[in-house]
Amino acid sequence: MRMCLCIATVLAYSLLAVGQLVAADEKEVTLKGTITCAKCDLKLAEKCATVIKVQENGADVVYWFDSASHKKNHKAICMDPKAGTVTGTVSEKDGKKWIKVTKLDFGD
Repeated sequence: MRMCLCIATVLAYSLLAVGQLVAADEKEVTLKGTITCAKCDLKLAEKCATVIKVQENGADVVYWFDSASHKKNHKAICMDPKAGTVTGTVSEKDGKKWIKVTKLDFGD
């Protein structure tokens, strides 16, 4: 019984440590740029995807909206890119920068 308790405790601390590492990789930022469609405007995808294109160090950088943010915001920008500001949690996966949008304002 003690052995099971020790193993459970070690697993719990391991999961806690991994969770903290993942959280450290993600940070909330505010991005200002052009909110547009990765397929229709930028020709970066085979299917429509909502992105924000920003200038960082003199180069264009594209942040892809997560699935829920894409569904909520895509209709407003497909075929009609808009300037705007996006606030959310940024992460990186498969060589792309992703943002989980918490706030979006058009026209900034």
